[in-house]
Amino acid sequence: MTESALAFVAVAQDDPLAGPLLTELAVEYATRYDGTPAAVGAWLRGYPAAEFEPPVGAMVMGLRDGVPVTGGAFRRFDAETAELKRIWTDSAARRRGYARALLAELEVRIVDAGYRRIYLTTGHRQPEAEALYLAAGYQRMAEPLPAEGEVYPVAFVKDIAQSGLSEPSAG
Repeated sequence: MTESALAFVAVAQDDPLAGPLLTELAVEYATRYDGTPAAVGAWLRGYPAAEFEPPVGAMVMGLRDGVPVTGGAFRRFDAETAELKRIWTDSAARRRGYARALLAELEVRIVDAGYRRIYLTTGHRQPEAEALYLAAGYQRMAEPLPAEGEVYPVAFVKDIAQSGLSEPSAG
């Protein structure tokens, strides 16, 4: 299986296709950060859905044979910056290039939405995420940017431009 086998579709936060993303992220975050899947799931689903809708954001699922295997979202951080959220790959489908394909798809959509920079934060117990972002050209920041709400300790940024991104693989 390769990343070219993926088909990307935009979904709303309450779309059934987003269910596996939110459910598995809740379990993963609860396990890594000593929470409960129910509490983390309620927190994930409690985000205002409009933050992940065009024209300021999007939630995208990568499907393999119609089944969600990767997904993620972005929302407005500021006028020039999109913030990545909810980056996920199904635990049974990891190490196949799906997360990189997802990032490429999100980056194209972010440029199309008019942003010039991508920002994200992640937790300190997610070394796989850190490795993914570094490999994809994101720069680790000394500290997160000031923001409303929760801020996680590991922050990355990437400057983007139309000419610097290639089209993601169609599937």
